[in-house]
Amino acid sequence: MKKRTLRFPAACLAGALALTACGGGGADDGSVTLKLVAADYGNKASNSTSVYWEEVAEAFEADHPGIRVDVRVINWNDIDSQVKTMIQSGNVPDLLQTGGFADKVADDLLHPAKDVLSPTTRENLVDSFARAGEVDGVQYGIPFVSSSRVLFYNKEVFSEAGLSEPPATWDDVREAAERIKSEVPGVTPYALPLGPEEAQGETLIWELGNGGGYTDADGAYTLDSEANVETFRWLKTNLVDPGLTYANPESTERKTAFADFAAGKAAMLNGHPSLIQMSKDGGVDYGVAPIPGRDGALESTLGVADWMMAFKDNGHQEQIREFLDFAYAEEHTLSFMERYNLMPVTDDTLERMRTGGDHPDLELFFELLPEASFYPLGDVTWDAVSAEIKQSGGTAVAGDPAEVLGDLQRKAEDIVSDQR
Repeated sequence: MKKRTLRFPAACLAGALALTACGGGGADDGSVTLKLVAADYGNKASNSTSVYWEEVAEAFEADHPGIRVDVRVINWNDIDSQVKTMIQSGNVPDLLQTGGFADKVADDLLHPAKDVLSPTTRENLVDSFARAGEVDGVQYGIPFVSSSRVLFYNKEVFSEAGLSEPPATWDDVREAAERIKSEVPGVTPYALPLGPEEAQGETLIWELGNGGGYTDADGAYTLDSEANVETFRWLKTNLVDPGLTYANPESTERKTAFADFAAGKAAMLNGHPSLIQMSKDGGVDYGVAPIPGRDGALESTLGVADWMMAFKDNGHQEQIREFLDFAYAEEHTLSFMERYNLMPVTDDTLERMRTGGDHPDLELFFELLPEASFYPLGDVTWDAVSAEIKQSGGTAVAGDPAEVLGDLQRKAEDIVSDQR
C-alpha cells in the first residue's frame, strides 16, 4: 500500500505543536480536515499504531472525498503532556485516543458520545464499557480498547504440589500457597504486586472479592470501608506474614510479578492478556481461572479501557461522526485488536473473536469482559486519588490496614474538596 504522508506544512512540524491551525479546518478545495491524535501501541517502527491509522484514514478518505484525516501518533510517555500543550495553545485536535477523559469533560471540551456516534455504533459498544465512559450520567468517553483480569496459575507447579485445580476462594488461595511453599521450594506461591505500578489495580481486584471497592453507589470514595480494611487484614495475615508472597509486596511492581511467572518463579497471580505470550515465550504451562473471592470466584473482574474522545472546538461534529462510525466498523476494530493482541469494546468484534476459534487463549477474558468493573473513571479527581493509592496503598499489608486506608481516605476527601 502506498505510504500516506501527513498534510502539515514544514513550518507546522515543531515539537508538541505539530497539530496546529496550519493543518486547519479546511482546505482550498473546500474539504474539511479532521485532526486525529492517538497513542502508540506498537513497540517498534514497523508496528507503530501510525501504520494502522494511516490505513484507516486512507480508506475513509476514499469513501468520503470531502473529508481529510491528518494523523499524529504519540508514544504513551509523551501523549498527555503534548495534548495538554496543544489545548493550552488553542491547537485542539478533533479526535483524541488516549487513556483518560474526565479532565477534559470538566473543562467542557468534549462532545457527548451521542452527538458524534450514530445510534447503531453506540448500541454496538459493550455496555459495561460504555457506562464506564460516563460523567454524571452522560457518556463522553468512547471505549477504544479493553482488558480484563483473570487468575493465572502454573500447572506444573500445581501438579508438583499435589493440586489438581485452581483456587476459587481466598481460603483456597492460602491453602494452595501453603502446599506450594512446602512442596516446591524456590517458587513464590502467590505474586502480589502492590508497588506503585499496579497498586490501584491489584487493590481493587482484592477489594471486589470482599464486596468492597473504591466508591459507594453515589460515587463517594470509600477507601477505608470496613470491607476494604478486612481485605488488607486478610492479605497481611494469610499471605504476607506467613511468607506466601514477596517479602515486600508494597514495593513489588507488576512487571516483576509478570516476569517471575513467565520464568516459572511464581505459581499464581492476577494478570491480563499480555501475560499469555510472555508465559508461552518462557515455556510455562499455564492455566487461567476466574479470580478467587472471599466466598467464591468473582463474576465481575477488573476491566481497564483506553478511550476515544471528540472535541467541540473545531466545529466538525458531522465529519467526526462519519469518521467514528467508519473507524468503529467491525473490519477495523477486529484488525486493531488482532494486530496488537488487545480486547474489543464492540459487541460484533467481541462475538467474532469469541466464536471464530482463532483466540482460544482469550476465551475466559471474553466471557468475563461484559461484566467488568472499573475504576471511577468519570470522576475528575480519580487521577489524583489513584496517584495516592499507587504511592502508599500497598503499605496496608506492611502496617496497620485501618491506619493506611484511613490516611488515603482523608487525602481523597481533601482532593475532592479542592476540586469544588
